[in-house]
Amino acid sequence: MPLVETLPVGPDTAQWEVWGTVARVVVDASSTSAGSAYHGRLGSSPLVGEAAAIVRAELAVVDEACSRFREDSELRAACRAGRPVTVSPLLAALVGAALTAAQETDGDVDPTVGAAMCALGYDRDFAALTNRSPVPVGRAVHVFGSPDWRSVRLRGRELTVPDGVQLDLGATAKAFAADRAAARVFRELGVGVLVALGGDIATAGPAPNGGWRVLVRDRPDDPSCTVGLPAGAALATSSTASRTWGRPGELLHHILDPRTGRPAPRIWRTVSVAAFSCLRANTLSTAAIIRGHNAPALLGNAPSRLVTPSLDVLHLGGWPA
Repeated sequence: MPLVETLPVGPDTAQWEVWGTVARVVVDASSTSAGSAYHGRLGSSPLVGEAAAIVRAELAVVDEACSRFREDSELRAACRAGRPVTVSPLLAALVGAALTAAQETDGDVDPTVGAAMCALGYDRDFAALTNRSPVPVGRAVHVFGSPDWRSVRLRGRELTVPDGVQLDLGATAKAFAADRAAARVFRELGVGVLVALGGDIATAGPAPNGGWRVLVRDRPDDPSCTVGLPAGAALATSSTASRTWGRPGELLHHILDPRTGRPAPRIWRTVSVAAFSCLRANTLSTAAIIRGHNAPALLGNAPSRLVTPSLDVLHLGGWPA
């Protein structure tokens, strides 16, 4: 997974493993009356425990709504129905976010790639994929003929998924969850907070002096940089080197080009994008991987950092050097 670490790690930090990655929650209560009561005490602040509990609860309801690895998820039931179904407000919002991302990227980030993901072997939580044999490289995989997010209908809370289509919200749901969890922590506790789910970071409330200090890199030997995120900013990193499975020389990665049903060519090792929502940052970073050589045109003025397979680094849109 892309490594995105807050600096330094201290008593106001909690982390745990979830969804095949690491969740990290950092609170900064120094500027609030709630935080002043705990400032300087030994041990973890009670606020970080409360914040972590909120984030865990948010991730649990998102998982129940849209996991494609759970037989009992609401999304799996909707995909099996083959007819219009009324879904929860949360699932409607998650599907709506995925369809918006598809529209904004001209179909690069397409949630109808679920069947292609399964055909390639990514049909369970990523932690269970170690040494899984991939589909042979020459084999074509198709989803609903040509994958097309426009085949999915969402009107309010009425969702229609055509027969044969499996939705995969992985490209947007984690970023959506980070935004939602950070916003809830700030709303309920009144503290500045950073929520990181692997390479997806969201913040809410006031930032520490100098901003949220974040180390961005993919693997330990890769180029790295430290950035300061202002209050409310977000950061997403997409990678073709992490979340890989298969055998040496035949490794697949999880970012599919919906036009082929195959992993996107490795033009970029990683793409990191800053924005004022994690969902927007992740939409751009994922689409940039799929666009390949045309990624700079897509990213425009968005602060971005692109790393090639040979570890050359390209900065765009005012990304700090």
